[in-house]
Amino acid sequence: MLGNKKGYKIKILKGGPYLVTGGVPLSEKVITPVGKAYVFTEGRKFAQAETYQLCRCGKSKNHPFCDGAHIAAGFVGDESATNDDYYDRADLLEGPELDLLDDDRCAFARFCHTEQGTTWRLTLKSDDPDARAKAIKSASDCPTGRLVALDKDGNAFEHQFEPSIDVIQDPEYTVSGGLYVKGYIPIESSTGELYETRNRVTLCRCGKSRNTPYCDASHVPYKFRDGM
Repeated sequence: MLGNKKGYKIKILKGGPYLVTGGVPLSEKVITPVGKAYVFTEGRKFAQAETYQLCRCGKSKNHPFCDGAHIAAGFVGDESATNDDYYDRADLLEGPELDLLDDDRCAFARFCHTEQGTTWRLTLKSDDPDARAKAIKSASDCPTGRLVALDKDGNAFEHQFEPSIDVIQDPEYTVSGGLYVKGYIPIESSTGELYETRNRVTLCRCGKSRNTPYCDASHVPYKFRDGM
């Protein structure tokens, strides 16, 4: 659990931003179409700091950082997401040579779409080695952690991400996405409880999610833009 070992932490401040401590690396990633599939490309560079605050209300004039706009906006930001274990809440899709867990948390990043079909379709065709490999990759590329590919012994396939936070941009839909948190960084609720620590999660930063603190793709219908 790299995020735990290195002392990184994200604390959700009640009615306010995400307080990030421990010098978590911060970057911007751009969802970029390549044929019928998607990749992340590099975006803007940010100054790095030991401690910083990331906007959660969507109103900052200095995105991705908090500028105090949540106070004037009367932002509440009460957290509503369940803290059940991923393996308890996820549904299981069984394929011939690969299984797929799916907890239905979607940030509309679209990495589950490939040139050969969706992750679900590829899982069902996983007796084909190429389909199996692409199913594993596309599941592992999902920034929400919604999808986890398993071998037939129940072992999960996961990239070994270094702890970091990526600010997501989605120019194809002219919107700004959530905060992609990687590498098992602990996230503490505004009441002091720890959320399940995972390798991949995406946090809301538009202030509109109905599954806070997690992104639920509300930035798309609300046309959230951070001045990208």
